[in-house]
Amino acid sequence: MKSDSIEIEVIAQYLPEQSDPEKRQYFFIYTVRIRNNGLFAAQVISRHWIIRDGNEQVQEVRGLGVIGQQPLIAVGDTFEYTSGCPLSTPYGTMKGSYHCVGENGIPFDVDIPEFVLTVPRTLH
Repeated sequence: MKSDSIEIEVIAQYLPEQSDPEKRQYFFIYTVRIRNNGLFAAQVISRHWIIRDGNEQVQEVRGLGVIGQQPLIAVGDTFEYTSGCPLSTPYGTMKGSYHCVGENGIPFDVDIPEFVLTVPRTLH
């Protein structure tokens, strides 16, 4: 299975009700949609995130699965989940990768394109 057989779409949103700018706490949620356009079912085994805040501070997060699951995504199906990310600045970015295994037993990685976390109406 080729990594380009998996399509990743991410939508991020700022949550003002869970943020406190006076304390430099900004909370964002992001919804990831993983679509399998390949020839085999694929299972998401682990994730790797690179999170960069507005001060260029980088944090890496690695772990098994997504939201406590290792979803098996059938051909033509989509798996969607929502998670969150706290930042100490009103602007940041995230990117990363998923490590997957195809139903044919072949492991592969899928890049998660960089996306922006930003408070609305914030200049950069």
